[in-house]
Amino acid sequence: MYNWNTNITELKKNPESYAIWKLEQLINFGLDGERIEKRELVKYWDKIHIDSQKRKVLAFWLWQKQS
Repeated sequence: MYNWNTNITELKKNPESYAIWKLEQLINFGLDGERIEKRELVKYWDKIHIDSQKRKVLAFWLWQKQS
């Protein structure tokens, strides 16, 4: 993933901030062939800032009731 407006080298010094930033970028701007780790998404669910509609869809996929 290439991002022209963020200093990724500095961001990687804080692994939690980098993980949250990367999740937000992947969700908001497309996966570009990458996959989102379910474990990471659940771990940072309360900390990521994404569109409410995307949040609803992701929540359904993550915690849907199995029949």
